[in-house]
Amino acid sequence: MIYLDYNATSPVHPEVRRAMAPFLEEAFGNASSLHAKGRESRGAVESVRAKVLKALGDPEGQLVFTSGGTEADNLALKGIPLCLKDKGSHLVISAVEHHAVLNPAQALAQDGFSVTVVPVDDQGRVDLEALKESLTPRTVLISVMHANNEVGTLQPIEEIGQMARERGILFHTDAVQSFGKEPLDVRQIPVDLVSISGHKLGGPKGVGALYLRKGVRLRPLLHGGPHEHGLRGGTEGVPGIIGMGAAVEVTLKEQREGVLAKVKSLRDRLESGLRERIPEVKVNGHPEERLPGTLNVSFIGCHAETLLMALDLAGICVSTGAACSSGATEPSHVLVAMGLSPSQIQGSIRFSLGWGTSSGEIEECLEKIPPIVERVRHAKVGVSP
Repeated sequence: MIYLDYNATSPVHPEVRRAMAPFLEEAFGNASSLHAKGRESRGAVESVRAKVLKALGDPEGQLVFTSGGTEADNLALKGIPLCLKDKGSHLVISAVEHHAVLNPAQALAQDGFSVTVVPVDDQGRVDLEALKESLTPRTVLISVMHANNEVGTLQPIEEIGQMARERGILFHTDAVQSFGKEPLDVRQIPVDLVSISGHKLGGPKGVGALYLRKGVRLRPLLHGGPHEHGLRGGTEGVPGIIGMGAAVEVTLKEQREGVLAKVKSLRDRLESGLRERIPEVKVNGHPEERLPGTLNVSFIGCHAETLLMALDLAGICVSTGAACSSGATEPSHVLVAMGLSPSQIQGSIRFSLGWGTSSGEIEECLEKIPPIVERVRHAKVGVSP
């Protein structure tokens, strides 16, 4: 199998498995227990907390461990407006957010909050002027993702953060897809809350975190014991937290060793090869400002799900978009927001590369994909004009 679906999830890195192993065996203590086993787990958890905060650029910030990126997004999207509802009841998001942001915002709207969804251009970048015009004295939160999970487009979060800071509005960015792949130093970027997830980095599934700048307050969603500074009740999942910490270490090491540059080079080779060998191919997203390993391509005249199944049979794992939207009958809200034509949306496939991708795999894909596309086009299964 050739795995090109790293944006959905990444394989667990061998160094991560080794780091987790002791905490699945002898180091099994509850991090809230006061005995030696508990103190061992607590020390390990706090070490990871410090490590992640340092990687984000703010050792003085606060980090709340969660069950993943979705919970981190929900904690930010609901926790801030609920905490600040006396100040205002308006929040702003972009039209291309992950459903972990879109759906909490919709839930708040059903509970009486006002939500503005800001449009994007045909490359998936937020319309900054529209965002600026949407802000009111009652706006308490702006949430715009750092990088889009479907097309890889990077958002101008520095400009958005500055806009928010000037108006005293809190700014949250969903960095689940970008953390470890793009620079994100909260000392340089005026962002107040950041969501991250372990399994996008070569870590395990089921663990994530929400960063809060010092002094930011929110209302917890999970009530229980006094865990995570009282912001997230429940016994910490120590093995997963250790795994995420190890994944952050591995990612920083890869950055130093030029692994991301290699991934970008392989992505560019795949893109140029597909363009050269297959007619009527359109690349979606920003040509430059995008994640190094993401390539979203529309094969005009193909039905993406049929193409995906044919590629799967050929041993190539790709996606039609967000993994959590698989099986949905609605077209990608990201591509719709970008204004793509029905044929472009219908034929869209996402290739996402990562640390395990090799040049040999890319060359094999370039041999296998063109005849598969030709066969699917010839069959014209489910293709609209």
